[in-house]
Amino acid sequence: MSYIKVDSLTKQFKSQIRRTGSMSAFKDFIAPRHELKDAVKDVSFTIDKGEIVGYIGPNGAGKSTTIKMMVGILVPTSGSVEIGGIVPYENRLANSRKIGVVFGQRTQLWWDIPVIETFKLMQYIYDIPDRQFETNIRQFADILGIDEFVNTPVRQLSLGQRMRADLCAALLHNPEIVYLDEPTIGLDVDVKERVRGFIKEINRTRETTVILTTHDTADLDKLCSRVMVIDRGSMMYDGELSYLKRNYSSHEIVTVEIESELPERMLRARFGSAVTLDGRLCHVRVDRERESSADCIAWFIHNSRVLDVKIRETDIDEVIRNMYGTFKNAERESEAEAQ
Repeated sequence: MSYIKVDSLTKQFKSQIRRTGSMSAFKDFIAPRHELKDAVKDVSFTIDKGEIVGYIGPNGAGKSTTIKMMVGILVPTSGSVEIGGIVPYENRLANSRKIGVVFGQRTQLWWDIPVIETFKLMQYIYDIPDRQFETNIRQFADILGIDEFVNTPVRQLSLGQRMRADLCAALLHNPEIVYLDEPTIGLDVDVKERVRGFIKEINRTRETTVILTTHDTADLDKLCSRVMVIDRGSMMYDGELSYLKRNYSSHEIVTVEIESELPERMLRARFGSAVTLDGRLCHVRVDRERESSADCIAWFIHNSRVLDVKIRETDIDEVIRNMYGTFKNAERESEAEAQ
């Protein structure tokens, strides 16, 4: 049975239409005109308990609006949403006890007091039993290493330490579902791996359902069994990330570090304008339809001594743009055939 049910969810916002020309400000004040804009339009999906799902899309696509309706902050214009049998905006208190929320750009920690005091405040707010509280603190210390800064005021923490503390605060009351918005933004590699490992461990041991919004493809690769893509308020894709990247990722960036610089004329003859030079670093944009990254790397190995190779896949925003363009082209072709 599905734990989260979203059916034909729509949220409209009213915005004022601004006039131009002389007396426009006066006219807007006396007789304002408005239009309705769909932030989320007819979105439907279900999520089973214990799933880790990536909810992705470009900025302004409707991700945050959807999440706000799921946590009960916003009331849908139409459609329905149920979280574990609860309608969030009708039962906000009951829903809040089931969820945890972490926003990468914001914190729920109290700025001027030690981290442990915020945790104790959370214990009081959620009425967490002492045994559960102590068990969770020990587990969080083992996985995230919070014991090294738990008595430090929040304002003195680094970004990585604050994110780890925020995760702990959101999960102290053992929520059934946790919403993570850019949980690894700005973190170094070591802290990112700690955070990802913690999320996977909580999901495995507690069957916590995780909704993850991120622009970091590594988060999606390492955490999500499924991704949902939203753009301009409409659901565009719901399925495996590997299929999405395989079918809508047009290129990769191959960065090769070589022992000594190759002649630019030689590189241009092979790669044309697709290569960017930075001393001994060569950045090559590889078009997947024409050749593979392996062919590119093989050429460098044949013509120089290669010290290091890195491959960066197309970022999620571009994948979505490619997918959106494909869908729009299909719509135009369908309209042309109908005429």
